[in-house]
Amino acid sequence: MCRPDGRILRFALLTPLVYDSRLQIATTNSLACDGCGQSASPEHIARRLQRLEWTTRYRPVHIGAILLGGVSPQADAEFLYAGKFEGEAGRLLDAAGISPAGKSPEIVLSEFQKGGFFLTHVLECPLENGQPGDSSCEALLERRASQVLTRIRRSLKPKRVLLISELLTTVAARFSSTEAGCPVLLDGGNPFALDSAGISAAAQHLREALGTSAAGM
Repeated sequence: MCRPDGRILRFALLTPLVYDSRLQIATTNSLACDGCGQSASPEHIARRLQRLEWTTRYRPVHIGAILLGGVSPQADAEFLYAGKFEGEAGRLLDAAGISPAGKSPEIVLSEFQKGGFFLTHVLECPLENGQPGDSSCEALLERRASQVLTRIRRSLKPKRVLLISELLTTVAARFSSTEAGCPVLLDGGNPFALDSAGISAAAQHLREALGTSAAGM
């Protein structure tokens, strides 16, 4: 383009900005959840925060016994502190000698808290991919074990720890009394497998270890 004085104007075309969505996805997926080590999507974090909120309300000031599971259940109804008491939650209450019949969730969870019991899991979030017990799950449990032991020893400081999931069989040897900073109770050298086919015997052995009676008795 020419100006009136005869000089030529030159314009540089701006290179269009290209946003690589793959880079954004990679950045998001590179963030690992501090409670399980899995990729932390916004939905994953929101669910973790909700469960943390439920749990914190009923954490004892002085923890008598940590009941340590393998993987947090997929359904909120089975997550103890959600107050629905299905599946894993119901089995834990039975082992702790607490019956939810005719009681509000708040009363039931207060009884669990007053008993000095605290439930947590090596993987504090449900699995995003795969199934409990497969190789990817075992790898996550193995990677998280050291962090969980540090949390037990430095933060939670319970009087004892009881492993309550068959999924922890492969890492049970790492949960020594020395590493946990307190006695670690097992069922004949293995976890109290409340998630196994032999649940009745496991529940009875756990009740004996906790010194409780069956719920409702």
